[in-house]
Amino acid sequence: MKDNTLIFISLLIICIKLFTSCNSSKTKFTQKPNIIYIMADDLTTQAISAYGGIYKEIAPTPNIDRVAGEGMLFQDVLVTNAICGPSRAAILTGNYSNLNGYYKNESGGKFNSEQWTFPQEFQKQGYKTGLFGKWHLGTEPVGFDTFKYHNSAGQQGHYWDPVFNDNGTDVKEKGYATNLSTDFALTWLDSSKTSAEPFLMILQYKAPHRPWEPDTKYETLWDEIEMPYPATFNDTYEGREKTAGDTEMTMEYFSRRDMKLERPKNLKKGKESIKWDFYGAKPGEIVQPKGMSDEEGRKWRYQNYIKDYLACVKSVDDNVGRVLDYLKENNLEENTIIILTSDQGFYLGDHGFFDKRFIYEESLRMPFMVKYPKRIKAGSVNEDIITNIDFAPTLLELAGISTTQKMQGTSFVPVLDGNTPKDWQDAMYYHYYEFPFWHHVQPHYGVRTQKYTLAHFYYNIDVWELYDLEKDPNQVNNIYNNPDYAEVTAELKLKLKDLMIKFEDNKSLVDFRKITDTDFGRIVDNIKDEESVQQILTKKVN
Repeated sequence: MKDNTLIFISLLIICIKLFTSCNSSKTKFTQKPNIIYIMADDLTTQAISAYGGIYKEIAPTPNIDRVAGEGMLFQDVLVTNAICGPSRAAILTGNYSNLNGYYKNESGGKFNSEQWTFPQEFQKQGYKTGLFGKWHLGTEPVGFDTFKYHNSAGQQGHYWDPVFNDNGTDVKEKGYATNLSTDFALTWLDSSKTSAEPFLMILQYKAPHRPWEPDTKYETLWDEIEMPYPATFNDTYEGREKTAGDTEMTMEYFSRRDMKLERPKNLKKGKESIKWDFYGAKPGEIVQPKGMSDEEGRKWRYQNYIKDYLACVKSVDDNVGRVLDYLKENNLEENTIIILTSDQGFYLGDHGFFDKRFIYEESLRMPFMVKYPKRIKAGSVNEDIITNIDFAPTLLELAGISTTQKMQGTSFVPVLDGNTPKDWQDAMYYHYYEFPFWHHVQPHYGVRTQKYTLAHFYYNIDVWELYDLEKDPNQVNNIYNNPDYAEVTAELKLKLKDLMIKFEDNKSLVDFRKITDTDFGRIVDNIKDEESVQQILTKKVN
C-alpha cells in the first residue's frame, strides 16, 4: 500500500510538471511581443559594416551589426518615394504617396493626422506606445501614449541643445540629439518594463541627416586618414546628362555650413549670417581653400563630408548598443522584436552625389534588419523584394493584431520565418515627385525587379533609362535604346503599367506634373529662419 502511494505521488508530480511545462510553452507562444522600431534618418547600407563596403574596416558599426547577426539581414528592402517625409508616411499607413496624400517634403504640406496609422491600431489593441526623436510630418503624432519629438528647424531638429515637443509642450534640452533621444526612450522603457501591457516603441534619430554634426568625442576621429572613394565617385553621367547629370547634389554643392567653416564674427544674425552659411549651395558657388585645383577641392569637400557623416553614424551605433544592452540587462531580449532601418538610402559620394531621391540603388535600398529570438533564425539573410509599405502589415501580424484597414502593403511574416511564398512580389513600383527645390532632381517613376531598373523622367524632359543590374550594378550604362534589350524593355513597361494600376497611380503625365507644381503648404508655420534659407537658395534675396 505504501509503495502504491509513493507511485501515485510520483505520477502526480510528473503530471504536474508536464502540465506546467505545456502551459508555460503555450504562454510563451501566445504572449504578445514587445516591438522596438529604430529608424535613423538618411542612414544607408554603405555605412553599415554588416552590408560590407569600403568603410567596413575604417568605420565599423558593431551594435547595428549585432541586430543583423542575431536576426535577419535584408538585402533588397526598397523605398517607394526616396525622401524623408513621404517615406515616413508610407511606413505609417502602409500606402503609397498617392493614397496617403504626402508626396513631397518641400511644399508638401502636413501629414494628414486624421488618417489611420499602424501605431493607432497597436494602441487600440492594448499596446503601450511611445515615440522619441524625429517625426518630421508637421502634425502632432497620433496613436502614442507618450511622444517627444524634434520641433525646431521645420521639425528637422538640431544636433545640439535641441527643442523637443514633449507631449504638446516645447522643451529645450541640453546635449547631443542622438544621445538625448535614446535617454528619453530608455526612461520610458524603464517605466514600461513592469507593465502587464506589451509595448511599441518608435525611436527615430535625426542622425545622420544634414548638416552632419558629430558628437564632440568623434569630431576628429578620422582626421589623420584619407577615406576611400566610391567606384563611381568620378561618374561622367554619359548617356544620363539630363537626369543624373543635371542635379544640385554633387560634390560641388556643399555649403560653408556643411564644411564647418567658421562664420566671421562681424556678421549680423539673421539673413546676413544665413546667407554666409549657405554659400556653396547654389550653382557656381564653390567652397574650398584658396589655391586648390578643382580636383583637389572636390576631394577635400568629400573628405569633410564623409568623415562627419560616418561620425554621426558612429553615435547612432553607440545608442543602438545602449538599447540592446538595456533589453539584455532587464530580461526583455527574448520577447522583444527589434527593427532597425532608415527612411531611405543615401549617396556617400556614389555617382559624385550626396542626398537621395533617385531610383538608383544607393538611395532606393533601405538598410533593414529584424531581431526576434523566438522566431527569427540568427544570422539569416533575405534577398526578396520588400518595400516600405510592407512594414505596417508585417508589424501588425507579428503582434497578432487583426485589422480591417485597407493597406497596399503586404505582410512579409512568412519571409521572416524563412518561407517566402511562391507568389511573392518580383518587382516594385517607385515614384518621386519633388522639383526643383531641393537638389533639382527630375520627378520620375519606374519599376525595379531583381535584375533590372526601368525609369521614366517626365517633368520637363521625356527620358527613359534602363539598367541591367547583373551586368552593370553601378548603373552607369543606360541601355534603354539598346536593341538587344528591346524585348526586356517591352516586358518591363507592361509590368510597370500593371503596378501603376494595382497601386492606383495610373495617371497622366499632366496629372503627375500638377502634383509637382502644387504647393500643399509648409510642414511648419511661422519659421522665419527656414524661410530665409529657401529665399537665399532660390535667389529671392539680394
